[in-house]
Amino acid sequence: MNNQSKVLIGAQEWCAFPELGIPAIKMRVDSGAKTSSIHAFDIKKFERDGVEWVSFDVHPLQRDKKTTKRCEHVLVDRRHIKSSTGEQQKRYVIRTQMQMGDLSYDIDLTLANRDSMGFRMLLGREAMNGRVIIDPGQTFCLGRISRLQMKGLYK
Repeated sequence: MNNQSKVLIGAQEWCAFPELGIPAIKMRVDSGAKTSSIHAFDIKKFERDGVEWVSFDVHPLQRDKKTTKRCEHVLVDRRHIKSSTGEQQKRYVIRTQMQMGDLSYDIDLTLANRDSMGFRMLLGREAMNGRVIIDPGQTFCLGRISRLQMKGLYK
């Protein structure tokens, strides 16, 4: 893929996870992180028809712990991830469709409690490789979503 066919994104963008029922979540673009991560808590592994699944809750809105979305997805892996503090953590991994602007593709997403982080979603370089160019001085190159719009999406 040449640079003309890559999409320009900023340091922060909005994305959606239709398979998880998450219509919009603000993400931090982090080329220093290998794997993408979403804020998840109350994570429970279970089996459905002989296949491992995980259920988890997400607070999709920053600084809002009242709005909660319950999600379920097939479990694809468990990986050792180095956290932002340098600690090794074993995390569940799902592979799900992400929509960002006009782009739509599957990404691996680790489930981690990001309560202490500023963003509920972190986009890592594996999910960006070959698809985007980052301008760290820009934000929301693919469009903005107002707080009022967000409230409407999560009624």
